[in-house]
Amino acid sequence: MAETINGLQHIGLPTNDLEKTVAFYEGLGFSVALRTVNEAAGEQVAFLQLKELMIEAYQTGRAAGRAGAVDHIALDVADVDTLFVLLRDGGYELLDDAVRFLPFWARGVRFFTILGPNGEKVEFSQKL
Repeated sequence: MAETINGLQHIGLPTNDLEKTVAFYEGLGFSVALRTVNEAAGEQVAFLQLKELMIEAYQTGRAAGRAGAVDHIALDVADVDTLFVLLRDGGYELLDDAVRFLPFWARGVRFFTILGPNGEKVEFSQKL
């Protein structure tokens, strides 16, 4: 499994005010790598990048606004379909019934999410 995981892709950060979040991270030296809309969730999304670190901020209107409010970590993977089968058959708690698609970036992303031992979500994401 480890040979198909390339490293951290992004950290998912829900927010109640996307513009305030973008301005805050821009003040720290991040730049907006992509602004888009997740049509399925009805959420504005901004990917904020500083060197190799990427934060996916998305406006939910339901962000906790307290410590521990990071929603998920996403691992960049080379073969999302193989990992889906390995984790499903390995007894991990899948939060998705199948590999999903979002039209982010140039050609989209395919991903799925599992539940970690502390209630954290771990996303496995392959940019197309």
